[in-house]
Amino acid sequence: MRIYLAGPMRGVPDFNFPAFDFAANNLRKQGFEVFSPAEKGVEHSMIDNPDLQDDEEFRREVFELDTQWICRNADAVALLPGWEKSLGAKAERALAEALGLTIIILGKEYING
Repeated sequence: MRIYLAGPMRGVPDFNFPAFDFAANNLRKQGFEVFSPAEKGVEHSMIDNPDLQDDEEFRREVFELDTQWICRNADAVALLPGWEKSLGAKAERALAEALGLTIIILGKEYING
């Protein structure tokens, strides 16, 4: 199963990369193929330039890459805790629902071991 990992980034310390990394590793140990937006490289530029998260062109680029992967590859979207506070994660969930993909709600064990 190919899983897109969704969750809050904006307004979270370190853009929530540690939680994304921990969850992606745990899902991979279970045999899943995982696409984590924290790993694709584009978001890492926010660490050096946090103002990018409010840049419309940057957000468009990021969401295009993410939604394209969901549309072309995903069998499921897994949601990290706190996803309901993220406009991006809510949009990714809505896209998954529209496509008929499986929705997986991850518990806190996926962010803090």
